[in-house]
Amino acid sequence: MRFSRSAAPVDPTGEQAISWDAVAIHLPDSRRRSCAFDLALRACGAFERVTLAYITWLGAILILFHRNVPHAARYFALHLLIAVAIVCLTRFSAHSNNPIVRFARHWYPLPLYIFFFEELQGLVHAIVPGWFDRGLVAFDYGLAGVHPSLWLTRFASPALNDYMQFAYMTYFLYLVILPAILYVKRERPAFWTVMVSTAIAHYSVYVIAVLVPVESPYYSLAALEPQKLTGGYCTALIEFIERFGRVHGAAFPSAHVAGSMVAILTSWRYRRWLFWVCLPFFVSMCVATVYGRYHYVADVLAGLAVGALGFAVGTCLMRRTGTLPQ
Repeated sequence: MRFSRSAAPVDPTGEQAISWDAVAIHLPDSRRRSCAFDLALRACGAFERVTLAYITWLGAILILFHRNVPHAARYFALHLLIAVAIVCLTRFSAHSNNPIVRFARHWYPLPLYIFFFEELQGLVHAIVPGWFDRGLVAFDYGLAGVHPSLWLTRFASPALNDYMQFAYMTYFLYLVILPAILYVKRERPAFWTVMVSTAIAHYSVYVIAVLVPVESPYYSLAALEPQKLTGGYCTALIEFIERFGRVHGAAFPSAHVAGSMVAILTSWRYRRWLFWVCLPFFVSMCVATVYGRYHYVADVLAGLAVGALGFAVGTCLMRRTGTLPQ
């Protein structure tokens, strides 16, 4: 099949541009489907490829270990629906000037992190039926000579409890502040570098959580009757959130620490002033994860490592051509 050179549109620079949508109309059905698939892939960036790879991994786990996962077919269908929705959104937004569509195209990753984390409660025993807390309890005790989350209760007070819970919740701000600045300033490569690095860190945490199920000190040390942490508004808010959103499992590594580590490292790279503003709260958050009995010290150390790895891999990946969504 030949196309007339004069039929191709010319862009303002004087170079010949090809409207692939127009070309696809004249192709046979099989070629048209292939072209449509290629166009969908072109609209996807590195974030979509990383996310679809994680969804594919989940699909493989559900197929191989479906007997260990209640309602495995529902999980599989839901993940397939999410994958199709992601491809459709990226494809549609590539040809849309609607600000709502464009906004959704850039910010849909944030609810994905929360969704994939929350569903881990039903997936953590897909491969391993038990918990690995004993090893982490022994690690923490060997490192500090005490159970850190229980030892810290000697410093508990309503004011300190409230500050620790506030510091723990700053994780959600780290996911938004720097990307929002880069989004408003239209620094597109930097924005997607942050998003891709954060995705790699979070998905790595989720994969490890399925391979190495860990409860957290909240469950494993409950028999030691630790002192209840009481406080003010922040404590009440976090108790409300945990009542409906607490995940039994997925404690190792800490997703809070991994995601925040990416935010801190990317802040150092793109907005140095923001790094110095966030650093004290980041350190406080790392302490708060242990203080609030959400994590072991081992979880925090592993979260720091996974976050640093996510930043390194995401940064290297975004240096390659074709990683920005078209």
